[in-house]
Formats: sequence, C-alpha cells, structure tokens
Amino acid sequence: MFGCRGCYLHGRLVLVLAARDEPWNGLLVPTDKRHHKSLLRDHRSLVTHPILKKWLYLPESNEDFEEVARALVESALANDLRIGVEPVAK
Repeated sequence: MFGCRGCYLHGRLVLVLAARDEPWNGLLVPTDKRHHKSLLRDHRSLVTHPILKKWLYLPESNEDFEEVARALVESALANDLRIGVEPVAK
C-alpha cells in the first residue's frame, strides 16, 4: 500500500506504517472526515495528510511521535470506531 505497511484490526485498516520520504514517513491514520475534528482534538500532534486529505498523519519527525503512536495503537486495539476504514472489495 503506497510502499507502506497496512495494519488491519477488527476487520478495518486501522494504521499505515510509512518509512519513506515526507509526507510518507510516519504513521497514517485511516479515518472518515467526520472523525477528524475529535481525533485532532484528542491527539494534537496529528495533522491532515497533505496528499491523502481524507486521512490523518503523524510525522515521524514529531518530537512526541512515540507517545502519540502508542496512544493511537491503544485506541485501535480498544476498537475506537473513529480509527480505521473498511477495506474496499476489488
């Protein structure tokens, strides 16, 4: 997926691990736009991805990367329905 690693949980694509050049270096958070406001409020280091505007992004260069990434993983594990998108059947 975009040369990155997709993580699926609870039947949804919940996180995408990216290790390339910006803006593909960090953690992408697949989500619906209706959840952006609350996720941005809860995780202040997140930004709207500059290319995939429907998803949020945590750049690895962010000084709080590990802390915020851990919180996002914990939210995904707890089945936070704001995080993740249903895979599209091909």
